[in-house]
Amino acid sequence: MRADRPVGTITRGTTAPNRLRRCDRWLVATQGWRLRRPVEPPTVVDLGYGAAPVTAVELRDRIRTVRPDARVVGIEIDPARVAAAQEVAGDGLSFVRGGFEVPVPGRVTVVRAFNVLRQYDEAQVSGAWRRLQDRLTTDGLIIDGTCNEIGRVMTWVALDAAGPVSLSLSLRLRDLATPAVVAERLPKALIHRNVPSERIHAFLQALDHAWAKAGPHASYGARQRFVTAAATLRGDGWPLLDRPARWRLGELTVAWDAVAPR
Repeated sequence: MRADRPVGTITRGTTAPNRLRRCDRWLVATQGWRLRRPVEPPTVVDLGYGAAPVTAVELRDRIRTVRPDARVVGIEIDPARVAAAQEVAGDGLSFVRGGFEVPVPGRVTVVRAFNVLRQYDEAQVSGAWRRLQDRLTTDGLIIDGTCNEIGRVMTWVALDAAGPVSLSLSLRLRDLATPAVVAERLPKALIHRNVPSERIHAFLQALDHAWAKAGPHASYGARQRFVTAAATLRGDGWPLLDRPARWRLGELTVAWDAVAPR
């Protein structure tokens, strides 16, 4: 492999406006301190942004609510995608050709990679994570996520320089039949582990049971039902890292050790 060749393969490129809004909301609300801490403007990467740069533009706009001078860089392997994105470059937003090597100057505060590793083999995930971790600042964060086509069902693993920290789920609660639907959108590191012998299977089973148990609360709305289900999980000993304010959004974050592959 040539030294200047991007590391990785071209994604399908599927994207849409507001597809990643749930993750961006979580990033700004719960991880904004990582962006505010550096003296110099932090660099945030949208890795594998797809056939259109819309998610990178949205990320720049959302990040600026907590750090107005942040720089966002969209990275794609396909040179045609990078060339097309130059139309919206400027004002803190740039686009470069690259992959998991993250070819930007200095270290990176946040790398958001959605629906990128989904196309790889599970055995390749740890190597991709290590490459990205090598590019992080001390307080840096990687978000490796997967979502459906319109961003109403999504999950993501958050990693710092030491390793995976948490798994987050985010669901559109309106008309939600069961939280088990999230199993179809687990990150690559977990999607093949949803079998009875694995922790992630036990967690999703517990979540589904708690949702069913909270059925009587449905008369107060899906939001209250989900909050009750999350409280049940916590009461049963699952290490949830967030509070009802996040649960009301259809969001749930659990410590990685509780769901990590065996």
